[in-house]
Amino acid sequence: MNAILIAVIPVAIIGILCAVMLVVASKVMAVKEDERFPKVRECLPGANCGACGFAGCDGYAKALCEDEKTPSNLCVPGGAVCAKEISEVLGVEFKDVEAQAAVVHCLGDCNVTEDRVDYQGMESCAAAKMIFGGKGKCGWGCLGLGDCAKACPEDAICIKDGVAHVKTSLCIGCGVCVRTCPNNLISLRKVQSATVVACSNKDKGALTRKACSSGCIGCKKCEKTCEYDAIKVINNLAVIDYEKCTSCGACAEVCTTKCIKIFSGQ
Repeated sequence: MNAILIAVIPVAIIGILCAVMLVVASKVMAVKEDERFPKVRECLPGANCGACGFAGCDGYAKALCEDEKTPSNLCVPGGAVCAKEISEVLGVEFKDVEAQAAVVHCLGDCNVTEDRVDYQGMESCAAAKMIFGGKGKCGWGCLGLGDCAKACPEDAICIKDGVAHVKTSLCIGCGVCVRTCPNNLISLRKVQSATVVACSNKDKGALTRKACSSGCIGCKKCEKTCEYDAIKVINNLAVIDYEKCTSCGACAEVCTTKCIKIFSGQ
């Protein structure tokens, strides 16, 4: 019996000492969580889309609590309601969220271009991209297998005639499709910025024309017509400076291939 006690007592003492040390360490070394964090987190929609530029809603909420310079209106899916709630929790000035929507920079459907190979594989743009850059004649164009549509949390994208189309009225501007497209054809734009260059081909005009009759050929008519110096042809492709663009539509009217479009809510 004594032998058992001699063995048990030291172990018990060591256990008690370790427990006390752990309790003290948990108190001394504890990282205090900002009391505002859970309240800010509740304001966010939980989409974890990354449109704010942070690693999900938790990352954005943490940044808001830790850095007062972090804007409170970066959550596009949450919109103005979310921004207002955050500003109230943090006691900062309310700034409205600029509504954004995705736009596909390609018009290369089956009516203006054609396939150069008979692709038989996974119904995935990412997979098709790895095989000779895709099935279409235009290596810059929409691969048409719907990775963006499958990724969209709001079912705001569909594939029609081999090209992705965005239903602006359903789009929340989360940017998931932007990161999903292997050809980087999708971008976010302010809903008010209606003028869009619906092409991404940077080949010279003659090559572009052979691949797609709706592609930008870099003729610079749009550049010469714009009164506001808001559109330039860079690397054989028209690019709009939305800081200068007034959406007057002059560039769309003179576009040779009609790849510049005036988009409205769809």
